[in-house]
Amino acid sequence: MLASLRRIAALIRKELLAVLKDARTRNMLMLQPVLQCLLFGYAATLDLNNVPYAVLDRDRSTASSALLAKLDGSGLFHRIANLTDAADMRRLIDNQQVLVAIQIEPDFQQRLAEGNVAPVQVIADGRNSNTAGAALAYVGAAVASFNADWASDHGLPQPPIEVEERAWYNANLETRWNLVPALVGTITMMSTLMLAALSVAREREEGTFDQLLVTPFTPVEIMAGKAIPSMLMGLVQATSALLVAQLWFRIPFAGSYFTLYVGLILFLLAAVGIGLFVSSIAATMQQAMLYAFVLIMPFALLSGLTTPISSMPQVMQYFTAINPLRYAIDLVHRIYLEGVGLDQVWSDLWPMAIIATVTLSAAAWMFRRRLE
Repeated sequence: MLASLRRIAALIRKELLAVLKDARTRNMLMLQPVLQCLLFGYAATLDLNNVPYAVLDRDRSTASSALLAKLDGSGLFHRIANLTDAADMRRLIDNQQVLVAIQIEPDFQQRLAEGNVAPVQVIADGRNSNTAGAALAYVGAAVASFNADWASDHGLPQPPIEVEERAWYNANLETRWNLVPALVGTITMMSTLMLAALSVAREREEGTFDQLLVTPFTPVEIMAGKAIPSMLMGLVQATSALLVAQLWFRIPFAGSYFTLYVGLILFLLAAVGIGLFVSSIAATMQQAMLYAFVLIMPFALLSGLTTPISSMPQVMQYFTAINPLRYAIDLVHRIYLEGVGLDQVWSDLWPMAIIATVTLSAAAWMFRRRLE
């Protein structure tokens, strides 16, 4: 047993030296999680901070000015133009100069004074449905605030039902609170799967795999020597992404580091198992990279990183069940933002354990066939 551990340790040292002695590879592994977290945290956001809009105010009354003041004073809406013709709204939206165009009818204040409904037309650029929907929601909030103020100032009855909204685990509904913690799993999987996929393929391409065959290494020892360095690299990258989320973006960590790393280790086992299986069937490094890229994109798309799994077609939801990244993102979100314990993420842990068992077993079987 001790001799086996020594052989595995020697192989681990060899793998780490092969990866870390190359300055470009070393810099990519160390800087990649930091740069990607910063990039996604700032650039990949669904939050609207600037909504350019144009207005066609045919009423030009105190009421219409008060409504527009709600938009202008929000800090989100920036008025680009005061229009005099409805045709100008189409031109500004077609040219993407404004995201929203608002038209107020001439009898707006009169209708309000008589207690009638006063319609306001809001036209949004729907070419990007997410930003259009968010902009319309902001306009709706401003109109609701105006309605409440108008009713209070004119002695009108307030709405019988008032909705108070409260968001748990992300009070300000910031996109980066959802996205950056998810990158802990996403970046880790991409790098770990790629490193594991290239490990054996590199040996074959460099001609050193045959040397392993004449050593006392067993297939299990070779697999362990290839898997553990990739997992160590993955843990380093996950920790780097975690530090960026906490120290740079100041996203509060509500859970337990022990629970998080238990889940990450299971996830890395599953990712390494997939990578080693790919490596065992690839003859060259180029083939291994192509196979890994083919797998990484579906894993990312079916993980729930950008699209909720519940919104996917039912058939695609079945495919997510074999995606370890799906469980890793859910696990990181729940531990990081909700602060849950091991007993509450069990539904994410056991599928990853099954995936790891199946993929590592398949990789070991392929190794034995190659060695024989």
